[in-house]
Amino acid sequence: MKLFNILFFSAAILATIGTTSCTKEYTCQCTISYSGIAGLPDTVVKEYQIRDTKSKAATICEGNSTTSEKDNVKTVETCQLF
Repeated sequence: MKLFNILFFSAAILATIGTTSCTKEYTCQCTISYSGIAGLPDTVVKEYQIRDTKSKAATICEGNSTTSEKDNVKTVETCQLF
């Protein structure tokens, strides 16, 4: 019984270390630019934090990149993980 408890707690500790050690806090930086007509705002840079594995954080961040056009105004948002 004592051996079972030691093995159980050891497995729990290893599982905890294995699942949390790869997650970090990353910065997602998005550059938003406008074009098409005069008088549009300057390029805007926004940053936000993502706490996940690097590959998942990159997928989430880069998934926010978009391009749209409405009333002759083109908006391009390019997001990159740092």
